[in-house]
Amino acid sequence: MTLYSVSVLLLLLAASQAQPVPGPEENQLPKEDEIVDISEKILASNNNSATFLMEGDLLPPKNRNAIKCAYESCRWPKGSDGQVTIAYTISNDFGYNEVPVITSAMRDIESKTCIRFVPRSYESDYISIENQNGCFSSLGRQGGRQTLSLQRYGCVYKGIAMHELNHALGFQHEQTRSDRDQYVQINWNNIEQSQAHNFYMYDTNNLNTPYDYSSIMHYGKTAFSINGQDTITPLSRTPVQIGQRNDLSSWDVKRINMLYKC
Repeated sequence: MTLYSVSVLLLLLAASQAQPVPGPEENQLPKEDEIVDISEKILASNNNSATFLMEGDLLPPKNRNAIKCAYESCRWPKGSDGQVTIAYTISNDFGYNEVPVITSAMRDIESKTCIRFVPRSYESDYISIENQNGCFSSLGRQGGRQTLSLQRYGCVYKGIAMHELNHALGFQHEQTRSDRDQYVQINWNNIEQSQAHNFYMYDTNNLNTPYDYSSIMHYGKTAFSINGQDTITPLSRTPVQIGQRNDLSSWDVKRINMLYKC
């Protein structure tokens, strides 16, 4: 090997060593398209949570004895400009590449509705987005500071953030709505008895809208399965997918606009 060749090799080696090596902060977020089923991600993240959650990712109401958002008390107020402004804070636990994922979910909701998420300045009612153990939210406005958790390892996906934000707006899961038995079959034998409460139906405010298999609020077909078999079977005459959304469906958007009279 000539002296010239050795010099070239040394230069190339030095250049490769000079390249910045991505730290764990830059590598920790999986790509959005790696999510196959939002609900499976949510339930896996909440599996070891010490917090009691209804329907898998809903905090029990602080000031209501029914898990239903049908009254003005659980809606965020609309201003004279016709916009529904919701203040929020984001914990400093989140890294520089995680905050844009969360705010991107907000921007998508804003682009299709009259909802506006604004950083909190003095508002007494606001959403506190935190890195707690799991992915969960309250149902509708609770009053005061209310937690929306997006655990850094498992929950910081745009689709999951939109799902939890939709809970905070007042929307429950599609498969627990009051008319669900006309549209899906719940396979109780495939559900662990201690988890059966997550499939109870509620007196929901359906806004006179049709059942939506494609809703971002619909859990996947194996949610809470004890044996890997389907727990939710669509009764549609044509094949449909459930639990595969990374964005609001058209009916999700319409319902936000109807509930808040956008």
